[in-house]
Amino acid sequence: MAVAAENAFPDGKVGELQKITDLLGGARVLSRRLTSALDAHELLLHGLPASAVDHLVGQLLFIGKTESLEKAVGMSLRTWQRRRDAPSKPLSQEQSGRAWKFAEILAKATDVFGTQAEAEQWLERPAIGLEQRRPIDLLATPAGVELVEDYLERLEYGVYA
Repeated sequence: MAVAAENAFPDGKVGELQKITDLLGGARVLSRRLTSALDAHELLLHGLPASAVDHLVGQLLFIGKTESLEKAVGMSLRTWQRRRDAPSKPLSQEQSGRAWKFAEILAKATDVFGTQAEAEQWLERPAIGLEQRRPIDLLATPAGVELVEDYLERLEYGVYA
């Protein structure tokens, strides 16, 4: 079945979508295969399964279950633990969106830095281009997310200031 051109990710974005969904557990955890931005939108509207965040946290190499991670995904460690006990109950739209955005930024940083380990270490370290703030701390707000995305884009193209 062909996906309408306006719904499909451009060629370069298909790999990005796959990386994000893999971090969240892929089709097995998400209970569907995502092939377009609209598929992702629909999934987030209905809420990610709690097991997707569990999978994401399980994939992390350096970032622990810290306050920073709590800010980035928008839920406290205690809430995450409760959600683990009810893995089939979907997350709220906000929690789903924040978890998706964190996975998206981690995937992008992995592309920029070459490995997930390097990407996670970068997220945890103060960055000169972010006025010595740690990128992971900025993920707590939409404005901060935008700053991190813009900075990653500059790093990708070799513009550091």
